[in-house]
Amino acid sequence: MTEPPVGRRERKKAATRQAIADAALRLFLERGYDQVSIRDIADAADVSTTTVFKHFTGKEALVFDQEQDRESQLIAAVRQRAAGQSILDALRQHVLDSWLPITAHPQMAEFTHLVDSTPALRAYAERMWTRHTDSLSAAIADELGVDHDNLACVTLARFVLEVPALARGQRDRRAAVDAIFDILTQGWQPPTKSSAPRSA
Repeated sequence: MTEPPVGRRERKKAATRQAIADAALRLFLERGYDQVSIRDIADAADVSTTTVFKHFTGKEALVFDQEQDRESQLIAAVRQRAAGQSILDALRQHVLDSWLPITAHPQMAEFTHLVDSTPALRAYAERMWTRHTDSLSAAIADELGVDHDNLACVTLARFVLEVPALARGQRDRRAAVDAIFDILTQGWQPPTKSSAPRSA
């Protein structure tokens, strides 16, 4: 089934949003998060401050401009998985397909430093993380026909969302993602000295 073509208005709206987000990230990386105002971002993107707020709720949302899409993609990975595919295998493939390309972005290290060194962004990321856990665990629970507060579903969602952070420092990130999902699938086993992964 093909999706209907995106209209010109929607394309223009998406392009404006992307231009604002790109300008914001460039300024944040150049000057530091606290030294950049919404007016600075609007000027750099050649839009009004009103336009900025039409697309984003605030400065923090400008840094994490794709998180809403990522959340919906996580849920879709669970709900729209192939027939016969397990929830864990679907989430494993989603992480490999969506997160690994991000780690190769040339600005990834700068972005991570920006978030880690800015208290407001760290706090926003933590709130966002909690929301993702709730949404993903609810999707998993729905697939299994159990209550949304089911501890097993909440725990699985939280561990899956931690996979990128756990794999980020490993030399072979793909192998690390697979190893973590193997633990989630098969259960934890005490590692031997030769099998312990090394950090980069």
